[in-house]
Amino acid sequence: MTFELNILNNGGGCNSGDSAEQPCGDHTGCGGCSEAPDDSSRRQFLTKASTIALGSLSLTLLPMSGDLLSDEPSLDNSDGSLADTGSEPADQSEEVVYGFLVDTERCVGTGKCLTACREENNVPEGYARTWVERFVHYKDGTVQVDLVPETGFADSDIPPIAPELVDRAYFVPKLCNQCEDAPCNQVCPVHAAFTSPEGIELVDPDRCIGCAYCVQACPYGVRFINPDTGNADKCTWCYHRIQRNETPACVEACPVDARVFGRLDDPESELRKRLAKIPTSVLKEHLGTHPKLHYVAKSGEVI
Repeated sequence: MTFELNILNNGGGCNSGDSAEQPCGDHTGCGGCSEAPDDSSRRQFLTKASTIALGSLSLTLLPMSGDLLSDEPSLDNSDGSLADTGSEPADQSEEVVYGFLVDTERCVGTGKCLTACREENNVPEGYARTWVERFVHYKDGTVQVDLVPETGFADSDIPPIAPELVDRAYFVPKLCNQCEDAPCNQVCPVHAAFTSPEGIELVDPDRCIGCAYCVQACPYGVRFINPDTGNADKCTWCYHRIQRNETPACVEACPVDARVFGRLDDPESELRKRLAKIPTSVLKEHLGTHPKLHYVAKSGEVI
């Protein structure tokens, strides 16, 4: 199927210390002693002091025992979210790492990926786990960025742009970068934000308190507080689907193969093959978050 959409037929724009005297010990209620305590009194005092100190320490540590001391939250949820998908990953004997590729030369802004994501993940209206931006580079050096609606670019009401004013234009899908060194996870005070064994950044709904620290820490703006659940929400590359060896909903819905999902650890995967053949880049590489989301033909203006 061939898609021929005029990327310029619509426009618009959206232009970050020692005490002199020690306690008396056995002389309780004496009102203070001028004489130093004897050896027996010293021993009793030190014994009592040690007992109190150890007791306080144990009280301090007790609340931190249990789940909060574990390295990683449990993925088992009674409501079936995240890990309870009804099946196990394809191969538990080897390390599996997933990656994602977006080809900006193929994307035509149909919006089908946006609808698929919303329906698959019950995303509330007014919020998005993934979105698409259109970049227009004018000949005078200015750049205009438009948000493509879920209905698609072709059916949007963005005003038209005169082709003679434009140097180039393209669409850029955005979604979670699933960073190897994710700053959003580092700031979570209750360890609700964590990384799955496959390298996917997730949120444990049973732990999340909706403080939004992770929302502020994400350098890519992909997290939000879900008004329906009160928890932090984000793109998970449809983790529940990939646990069933299925592709993310947005990948499945893309009519032009602009979104590619696969295993980075498998040299025979379509993703690895594409990454080996064509040059790619990541968003905000200077931050050192090491995203697993790669872009083909990404302009320097895309952040």
